[in-house]
Amino acid sequence: MQSQERSPTEFLNNVIGRPVLVKLNSGVDYRGILSCLDGYMNIALEQTEEWVNGQLKNKYGDAFIRGNNGIKSIL
Repeated sequence: MQSQERSPTEFLNNVIGRPVLVKLNSGVDYRGILSCLDGYMNIALEQTEEWVNGQLKNKYGDAFIRGNNGIKSIL
């Protein structure tokens, strides 16, 4: 059985509209619905929660995270 290989762009396009976890190098996590992103990895989230050290710190309706903030991963 051969697995289907997808490009990173194809994967990210399939994740738009779904819940994601964005981890920053600073240790802050943002959880929300991925609204959009661009080639610079700037990310727009809806229904965003900010988590620090496993604790919920803030809730935002919409949030914009600049790609140069050292994003470690999008899950």
